Amino acid sequence: MHHVLILCTGNSARSILAEALLNQHGLGRITAHSAGSQPKGQPHPLALEMLASKGHELRGLRSKSWDEFSAPDAPPLDLVITVCDSAAAESCPIFPGRAPKVHWSFPDPPAAGDEEAQRACFAQVYSAMSAQMQALAALPEAAWLAPDFSARVQALHQPTSL
Repeated sequence: MHHVLILCTGNSARSILAEALLNQHGLGRITAHSAGSQPKGQPHPLALEMLASKGHELRGLRSKSWDEFSAPDAPPLDLVITVCDSAAAESCPIFPGRAPKVHWSFPDPPAAGDEEAQRACFAQVYSAMSAQMQALAALPEAAWLAPDFSARVQALHQPTSL
């Protein structure tokens, strides 16, 4: 079992989508978690709406601090992925495990404008993230142990822009 932590500043939109997607694509081989440096306290309603419309389980999705994953009882992490540019620039706490860090930049749906623009951005980000999380989940076990693992994971990222 591999544990992947997905970080975003607010842990309300992009990281929540990524957590749900990777848990679905990971098929029990990967457990995804999400957190933020400054969590909003609850997932964005349009993020939950998007996930529900695609058949994802919403139970357990919550906005939380990345401090939970640096605690002694936290799961040892195999990978940390930042999905927003501001979180990528922050100094992360020390997480248990080997946890290489990669950055996959995605547009921020709540910052896209009015509700219609936000919905369109959520759809675009969901689609792009789904493909990348599927590719991550498909990596063979040997890739997770390879010295160039973080480079392999970084190479899976296909930048998305609006």
